[in-house]
Amino acid sequence: MPGAFIALVRRELRLALRHGADTLAALLFFLLCASLFPLALGPSPTLLHRLAPGVIWVCALLASLLPLDRLFGSEIEDGALDQLLMLGLPPGLLALAKMMAHWLTTGLPLLIAAVPLTLMLGGSPDHIVPLLAGLTLGTLLLSLLGGMAAGLVLGARRGGVLLPLLVLPLATPILIFGAAAADAAANGRSYATELDFLGAFLALALPLCPLAAGAGLRAASA
Repeated sequence: MPGAFIALVRRELRLALRHGADTLAALLFFLLCASLFPLALGPSPTLLHRLAPGVIWVCALLASLLPLDRLFGSEIEDGALDQLLMLGLPPGLLALAKMMAHWLTTGLPLLIAAVPLTLMLGGSPDHIVPLLAGLTLGTLLLSLLGGMAAGLVLGARRGGVLLPLLVLPLATPILIFGAAAADAAANGRSYATELDFLGAFLALALPLCPLAAGAGLRAASA
């Protein structure tokens, strides 16, 4: 079973590399969306420095939503979902493999792109490590929540419209604590409590989200 799980993750990564438009679109959206804020708010370094954590977190949240409608959609369209379920993996593990691939192809590039954006918005190099620590936990959570929502709306009419409506309310606590951690670090305060909350959310979502997504996959293939 571990071998089948790893093979499935590798398959998803190969497919993502072969069809890299989704990853590129999410990355470009993240960069362009964050770049618009200085144009709208003005070039004030103080204002940009204060708003930078929230800007980066909101843009990362929105960018992570872009590839979600294709997370399971392509498999159900071409019939590959039934074949994947015949591999012997529980549907929850199948969903977890897709979520891991989503983070590796979307969340990880967003983390890398967040470094120059932080400097562009007036952050100092000392602020990068706390921001990336929160974004690592946050993007993992977003992949889990997004994968759960994508599995639940699979096969539903206008599932692409329902998807962000499900994810955004659930992602609100992640956004609050993630931006608060980055803001605390930027102002010289301890950000350990905020990261602890994000870690607790991740520990809760890691078993529950794949199970819920797996139930959606099972229902869609029935």
